[in-house]
Amino acid sequence: MQSYSTNAPQLRRFLLTAAGLYLLWFFGYEQWLKPAGHLDEALSLNIAAASATALRWVGMAGSVAERTVLVDGQPTVWVGDPCNGLVLYALFVGFVLAFPGGGWRRKLPFMAVGMALIYVLNILRVGVLALNHLYSRSTVDFNHHYTFTFVVYGCIFLLWMLWVRRYATSPVHA
Repeated sequence: MQSYSTNAPQLRRFLLTAAGLYLLWFFGYEQWLKPAGHLDEALSLNIAAASATALRWVGMAGSVAERTVLVDGQPTVWVGDPCNGLVLYALFVGFVLAFPGGGWRRKLPFMAVGMALIYVLNILRVGVLALNHLYSRSTVDFNHHYTFTFVVYGCIFLLWMLWVRRYATSPVHA
């Protein structure tokens, strides 16, 4: 077990890196990309279209109009900017980048795979919310705000724990 004094520099590095990444997010996204809206618009449209495609794969008549997922021509879910997953990607990547260890040879592939998993999870989330809207409309709000938030953040937490326990602490052989 390491003593506090040997962990203090790593903790300081983590906190400073996390703070720097937050400032980068604040000035890069919140002050520039978000007001322009192009990245959010493209991602929201993509998530809606991919969710409609996933619904078609399971035999539903999924389609998309703008950011709205339709099932049998009926509007079910509108994908807004807060729900397109961009913040989730940034949160996941920021943690992996800030956490000491692992090296770039491990971080880059892990971040790519993690972002892909979060992307697929978000597509599934929107598709299931569309079905939820059709079959139990009264529970959509609860599932959107609580159930799926718990599931998505739980999966991100599990990815972080996988990073911390398996990849960040394993020695890298050149």
